[in-house]
Amino acid sequence: MAARVLVSRPTLRRLEAGDLTVSAVTLVRVLEVLALAGDVDQIAAHDDLGHQLADARLPRPHKPLTRGLADEL
Repeated sequence: MAARVLVSRPTLRRLEAGDLTVSAVTLVRVLEVLALAGDVDQIAAHDDLGHQLADARLPRPHKPLTRGLADEL
């Protein structure tokens, strides 16, 4: 399996153990070897936490400054 994914055995073991330092590219290659790469889109579609984190990084709209009557006098 490691040879087909083009990674070392320790890297594959780390991926299997859930080590988050293994790249997503390696995960996708493993899924391709297992003929499961099409499932990545389904996983991402139901990633509510991921969507919330992405939304939190979006810039917030700025409230325009309004001038009051006292500012115009």
